[in-house]
Order: sequence, then C-alpha cells, then structure tokens
Amino acid sequence: MTKVAFVTGANKGIGFEIARQLGEAGWRVLLGARSPERGEAAVSELTGRGLDAAFLPIDMTNLDSIEQAAGTIRSRYAGLTLLINNAGMPGAFSGSFSETREEHLRNAFEVNFFGTFRLNQRLFPLIKENEGTIVNVSTDMASLHFMQSSEYALNAFDYNSSKTANNAMTVSMALELKNSKAQVFAVTPGFTKTDLNGNAEGGKSKEAGAAIIVGYATDGKRHNGEFLDVSGVYAW
Repeated sequence: MTKVAFVTGANKGIGFEIARQLGEAGWRVLLGARSPERGEAAVSELTGRGLDAAFLPIDMTNLDSIEQAAGTIRSRYAGLTLLINNAGMPGAFSGSFSETREEHLRNAFEVNFFGTFRLNQRLFPLIKENEGTIVNVSTDMASLHFMQSSEYALNAFDYNSSKTANNAMTVSMALELKNSKAQVFAVTPGFTKTDLNGNAEGGKSKEAGAAIIVGYATDGKRHNGEFLDVSGVYAW
C-alpha cells in the first residue's frame, strides 16, 4: 500500500524539498499551499519527475479552508500516516520585545500556532488510528534554553514566541499519545536559507534542511515528545 503524507507550506522552500524527498522515497505526497497557482505548479514539477503528488489547497489563517482540507483527507486519503506541519510565517521578525507590535505578534501566532493547532486537532484522530506520525517543524529560537545561552540567538519575539507555543502544543499532543503507537515530535532544521529569512547568507541549503526533517519523519524510530535537531535531542 502506498504511504500517504501531507506537507503544509509545500509550494516552495523547505516544504517543497520535504515533498520532493518524500516522493523520491516512494510516498504519495499531498502538497498544501494557499495559492492554487503556486500549489499546482509545484505539483506539476514533482509529477514531471515521475513522483506521486497532488495539490491540496489550505489557508492556515482560514478555519473553513482548514476544515475543508481535513475533510478531503478523511474522505479521499484516509490512509494518511504522516503530517508535516511546515507552513509558517515570520511576523515582522522584530528585533526585540520592545519593538514588537501586537499586530505582528497576532499574525505570527495565527499561522504558526492557531492554524497548526486547528489542523492538528482535526487530523489527530486519523493519525492516531493509523498509528502515524505528526512532525511540527520548529526552530532553534523556539528553545528557551537556546535563547538564554547562545550568543547567536535572534530576539525576534513575535516569531520566536509563536514557535515556542507550538512546541508546547507538541508536548501536550505527545502526552496524549504516550500509550499509542502514533507519535508527534518537533524538528528544527537549523539556520536554513529560505524566503522566511530573506535567504540570509550562512544558512544551509533548503535541500539539507528538508533532509533533517524527512530523516526523522521516516526513520521508523520512536521520537514521541522529542525536540530534535541535526545532532539529536534538542533542549526545549
């Protein structure tokens, strides 16, 4: 039976690379994206390479859109065993707490936390029933330990706090799955050149960042409740 995965924010960047790598590993990949044009173009690129891919429209800021996507999965792709919550937005990437504006904080939380929460809650029963895996893509800067101990920490309160809240969600979900064969965990790809950070110099390639996420998602090991980076378990 073909394994089915759903990747959000998959029309470009790390999300597209996650979808491509899963497709090359034999998965049927559902590419979630807000823009039909970009989503269909991404699918065409993958199917042109002989990969099994389909576009699933989803706007992470719109509850109706999330419910429609979840309903489509339950009715047409009920064998889903992998959900990778990659979709995210930076807010304004404010430089400090004092510089953060509430509207930017709310924008970051709307996608990075609330949108992901809504999708997770609607697909959680299916993943649990199918003994599957949910990966919440995180960031080093969601780690309170990292933010307090690293000279390289970027104090972007709007973005960071939305991802820290996402990490708290991961822990809560994992506690609910501790006696299940299903699992949920968080992965940070580390500093990666993407549109989110303006393709900042010094970051790893999108291909390399995606490979870290795909590696943990498909290694067959029990990672429930963990926060992982390229080297293994990462501090919350």
